[in-house]
Amino acid sequence: MSQFFQVHPDNPQIRLIKQAAQIIDSGGIVAVPTDSCYALVCHLDDKGAVERLRRIRGIDEKHHLTLLCRDLSEIGVYARVDNRQFRLLKSATPGPYTFILEATKVVPRRLSHPSRKTIGLRVPENPIVLALLEQLQQPLLGTTLIMPGEQDALNDADTICERLGKQIELVIDGGACSMEPTTVIDLTGPDAELVRQGRGDAALFGL
Repeated sequence: MSQFFQVHPDNPQIRLIKQAAQIIDSGGIVAVPTDSCYALVCHLDDKGAVERLRRIRGIDEKHHLTLLCRDLSEIGVYARVDNRQFRLLKSATPGPYTFILEATKVVPRRLSHPSRKTIGLRVPENPIVLALLEQLQQPLLGTTLIMPGEQDALNDADTICERLGKQIELVIDGGACSMEPTTVIDLTGPDAELVRQGRGDAALFGL
């Protein structure tokens, strides 16, 4: 059965954040609140955890997973970003946006899109996730917590625990999140392209 941490949404308890980081480092999958909706996250370099995460969500390797990064400089390690893209990223981060960008060689091949060599990245605006990223000193790999065959994200920590308690190692209760996922913007072409409308305002990109 998964562990259940009640974490303060604005001032996360460092003791619990450290324990959560240890669970992730040990191959665990964790449900965390974000500035959009709850997400499932795991260690970037743990192949077994990534495969489990995909099974829980019912998604294959063609579905972009997202790297949750601390800041823009960390995005630049994992994605190729030119001056135009950087300006767009700077205008919308941190915030409820996921950006599709060309992956660098630092990204394990199994994590990028098999035909396009792209990766989804975002900088969340949520104290709990940011504290966890700071503790880990590297990005988390994540996906919106929408169950197979369903349209809406799970938004209540108790419900997540009831439904996924035997499949994941930890649920972090940071209070209710938005029901909307991130807005997904593809920046790989000459113009920004809206892939999914979510909580973030696409008008920021002229879309």
